[in-house]
Amino acid sequence: MALSGRVLPYIGAAAGLVLVAGFYLALFYAPPDYQQGETVRMMFVHVPSATLATQGYTVLAAASAIVLIWRHPLADVCAQAAAPIGAAFTFLALLTGALWGKPMWGAWWVWDARLTSVLVQFLLYLGYMALRATIDDPQRGQKAGAILALVGFINVPIIRYSVDWWNTLHQPASLIRADGPAIHPDILLPLLVMMVGFGLFYVTVLLIRMRAEILRQRVRVLRLARADQVSG
Repeated sequence: MALSGRVLPYIGAAAGLVLVAGFYLALFYAPPDYQQGETVRMMFVHVPSATLATQGYTVLAAASAIVLIWRHPLADVCAQAAAPIGAAFTFLALLTGALWGKPMWGAWWVWDARLTSVLVQFLLYLGYMALRATIDDPQRGQKAGAILALVGFINVPIIRYSVDWWNTLHQPASLIRADGPAIHPDILLPLLVMMVGFGLFYVTVLLIRMRAEILRQRVRVLRLARADQVSG
């Protein structure tokens, strides 16, 4: 709590500044695409959201593994805090993907391998949160949630390589490639700035939620202690 309290204002301020710079570059610096026109600007929200959707699930799975192996209480706090954030970014990725896909593909949704696997990831996030909410025993909830998160992690490489394994409408990787990014520098710069800004925003919200969860658990312990005193 002491460490996060010291670094949180700086990370939050950095996130705000970088996001402002990223939105400015995305709206006024980046040129329209020669094929997609102005709709290419959807990329500057869609790509960072989709990246954090899968990276957020990786955080959830890693924290869950630590819960199962070492039973570290802070790891469970991290997992509970990360799930809603990852679900929000996954929903944003699906929403912006639909808005971007309509003018490009002529449809709001297609059962493309990449889109379908991201939808599965969104349902995994919701399933994790629902499972934790329905189990009253914290120990059983930790274990059940951690197992579900780890089993669902198999979907992360499927999302990553679905465009390579199957013939899909979704374009292949254009940012992380062995021969370098296949994006014009005038579009690449705003995209990278937005990805950094989204990443800082993710860390900021994660720390805020972890602090809130720790305080919630402290309040729960105090209430249980008071209840024991009253009953005793």
